[in-house]
Amino acid sequence: MAESHREIVLGAGCFWCTEAAYSMIPGVVSTMPGYAGGTTRDPSYEQVCTGSTGHAEVVRVEYDPVRISLESLLDIFMTIHDPTSLNRQGGDVGTQYRSIIFYSDEEDHVRIDAYLRKVQKEFSRPLVTEVRRLEAFYPAEEYHRQYFRQHPTESYCRVVIAPKLKKVKKQVATKL
Repeated sequence: MAESHREIVLGAGCFWCTEAAYSMIPGVVSTMPGYAGGTTRDPSYEQVCTGSTGHAEVVRVEYDPVRISLESLLDIFMTIHDPTSLNRQGGDVGTQYRSIIFYSDEEDHVRIDAYLRKVQKEFSRPLVTEVRRLEAFYPAEEYHRQYFRQHPTESYCRVVIAPKLKKVKKQVATKL
């Protein structure tokens, strides 16, 4: 990672959706799907899917803060999932699909907490998004990387991911 770049790790349900959304954002330098927040070292996708590892499906987002702010990245986070839904995003159910933000430094922690307090007013239900210091990040298996780009015609991609990307494109066009 370049010295001037920053990173944040986000869990917003299925990491295929999250990675696809952030991959198209100007200022995002790279994305990597993976697992974080659990106790199993170097888990496999199959292990994480059982819900027994404590890990969430996440995406590590490396970004250039000169081109995009942390708050703008968090706006996208709020657009691509329901932060009031506990351990569920649509048909994806389990703790591995929880809403979670991992930070690496205290400055980001303060900014994330302030952001969540501010946007809570926009929701009729309480936010359930966890905010935790990143202890470890385990990259997902190669076949999960850039999944939407590789399989745009698969039903999950067409029915679940594509509509989310449409919302993000609209947001980028109007806000960022």
